[in-house]
Amino acid sequence: MIKKREVRKLFQAAKEAVEFAYAPYSKFKVGAALLTREGRIYTGCNVENASYGLTLCAERVALVKAVSEGEKDFLALAVIAVGKKGITPCGACLQAFSEFTKEMVVLYLDKEGKTKSEKLKKLFPHPFRAVLV
Repeated sequence: MIKKREVRKLFQAAKEAVEFAYAPYSKFKVGAALLTREGRIYTGCNVENASYGLTLCAERVALVKAVSEGEKDFLALAVIAVGKKGITPCGACLQAFSEFTKEMVVLYLDKEGKTKSEKLKKLFPHPFRAVLV
């Protein structure tokens, strides 16, 4: 269970991260904050590219920063977008996180601006799994 204090801290970190978003094409700026079991927070913002397939989502930026620092045990992810409510991570981001956990809590604002939380396994119940022969 994530404490209210941690939720506020994560949303504040995501709000700060969104300021660095690079979204000249979509104008859809996103920030994310990822909480590890050790209590560390890693942030990310989306980084667009003229070759749209190279665009990085804020959530995966935070994930890559955490993993590159040796973290692999995640408790919660908060995601926000400038001027938008009711957004959750895309399928690619949910797939990326499913490599590490199913129990992580995803925090977002609903269309009324209220904080919502869902376990990753509820948002993304059937991630792809490679079958090793």
